[in-house]
Order: sequence, then structure tokens, then C-alpha cells
Amino acid sequence: MDTAGRLRAMAFLCRQTAARHPDRGWKLLAEAEYWEHLANDAPLDHFERCSVGSPPDPEPGIAKPTAAPVG
Repeated sequence: MDTAGRLRAMAFLCRQTAARHPDRGWKLLAEAEYWEHLANDAPLDHFERCSVGSPPDPEPGIAKPTAAPVG
């Protein structure tokens, strides 16, 4: 299971527990929201880690220079 899936599973468990324990429901629902927030950020974090060593993309509208033909 990927990281985002695990984080969403934690949020689900918090919501389930909140339904069974209304006295702690507000705290568990807040915790579920926290886990969902982390799950939404997980793909972005993975993308940033994977692209650290790659050069940045050129700006749109700017063409790469090409070599002049020899001959």
C-alpha cells in the first residue's frame, strides 16, 4: 500500500472510532482531518523527492537553441 493509502486508512479508523465513542468524537474527527491533510500532501512530497536531481523544465514559450547545420 502506498503512503497516501495508509494515511487515508488512518483517517478512516479515526472516523470509525469517533462514531463508536461520541465522548471523544470531536478529537478523533480533528485527527482524521489531520491524516487526510497528510494524505493529500503525500503525492506532492513524493514528486519533490523524485525530482530533486533533475534539471528544471524550460519556461513555456522559450525554445531551446538548436545547433546550426554544418556544411
